Amino acid sequence: MRTPNKSDLKCGNLRKSATLNPHPEQVNDALFQSHLFFDPRDLVQVKYEMLRRVIVDGQPVGTAAAAFGFSRVSWYQLRQRFAGQGLFGLLPQSKGPRQASKLSDEILTFILQTMRAEPELRTGEMPVRVAQQFGVSVQLRSIERALARSRKKACSLPACRTHPPRQQSGPDLSVWNGMKPCATRR
Repeated sequence: MRTPNKSDLKCGNLRKSATLNPHPEQVNDALFQSHLFFDPRDLVQVKYEMLRRVIVDGQPVGTAAAAFGFSRVSWYQLRQRFAGQGLFGLLPQSKGPRQASKLSDEILTFILQTMRAEPELRTGEMPVRVAQQFGVSVQLRSIERALARSRKKACSLPACRTHPPRQQSGPDLSVWNGMKPCATRR
């Protein structure tokens, strides 16, 4: 059995790319224990070999999953992602929500239009307005982040908001025209 040096260049690169296996000691497959080509620290290689062991070699899912340090459920999830995305599907998935779940484009457009129509309105009052209009409870901080993102999208070089950016879909950002310039560009 080999003892990989955790400080080597490959380990650093795997860590940077978020593909370093957090539990290489759980990989008990014979090839990973005896052959230098098979690296239990390389998460993508471990996942690929686990899938291959079942699909090509015909090993039972439970046996293969246990030998590679995964659960049966994980194997089925990986198989589905691999079938739909290829090797890209074996890369670790980002954690957390993919987008704001309650702040749809319609709600964000409503917020922007309301703020433009009523400049004296404080941002802190927007969660109440959204709740009244759409029946959705939205946190003030979520609104502030969405407004910051939409301001950033509306800004374009060389001058901020003099030529609105073309957009394919999303909230109506033209309401930023005529409002205060970005704090980042003066």
